[in-house]
Amino acid sequence: RRQRQMCIRDRSYSFFVAGHVYGSPFRKAPGLHPPFVEEFNFIRQKPHLKFGFFTGDIVYYSRDTFWNVVDQQVENLGVPVHFAVGNHDEGHRSPYKERYGKTFFGFEKNNDLFLVLNPGLNGWNIKGKQLEFLKKQLKRTRHFKNIFIFFHQVLWWSPDNKFSLMPPNSLDGRSPQINFWSEVLPLLRNIKKPVYCFAGDVGANFKSASFLAHQESNVHFLASGMGNLKDDNYLMVKVGVDKKVDIEVHWIQKNTTQLIQWEKISPYP
Repeated sequence: RRQRQMCIRDRSYSFFVAGHVYGSPFRKAPGLHPPFVEEFNFIRQKPHLKFGFFTGDIVYYSRDTFWNVVDQQVENLGVPVHFAVGNHDEGHRSPYKERYGKTFFGFEKNNDLFLVLNPGLNGWNIKGKQLEFLKKQLKRTRHFKNIFIFFHQVLWWSPDNKFSLMPPNSLDGRSPQINFWSEVLPLLRNIKKPVYCFAGDVGANFKSASFLAHQESNVHFLASGMGNLKDDNYLMVKVGVDKKVDIEVHWIQKNTTQLIQWEKISPYP
């Protein structure tokens, strides 16, 4: 009986997702956003916490001195953290690839699929080898219960669609034409499994959105980030034994946690 209980606990797990973790654009010092670092004890206490994701803009300047501080802070956090690169992370002569390797990749956990993408390679588009990678991974989804996808840029945003009033921090590198709606989203809808897309380029200033949650059929859009020092937030994701996914928004300054109810996803906060 004890072995069976341990097995059940093993199948339940949680992870966190944090965007724009270098924080305020006015703070150009090495290291993660200080209010986020102060959350580490709270994050560590999450039951069955296995890993986390930084969804881009991890450093202000992509230099070894900045990355060294991030690596030490991640080590202090005490759980593995996967990086999705942002435009700040792959700047001119960036050491990122030499330090951390591929900028798009995937892995599996307890019958769930995790994919990290890098839309910055093609002007916010998923094209070429990266699109081939995505298609190949999605062909395997019959083996998985949930699909989690992480990237930096808010790919669903456009100046003339329903998200126009919820802009990202930056449009740096954005092509005039984006293939998210025309090519990527149809792929995600066709697999008919729950898909969760996490973007991280929000929350750095008061001109940008601080948070977004939206659902399109089986696909869930989430944007979360920090830096404005008023509505800083990150996400805690729990995957239950039954494979049900619960996502909480943790508002740092308010010190409150809010469960996302997909049938009534606004207003936030």
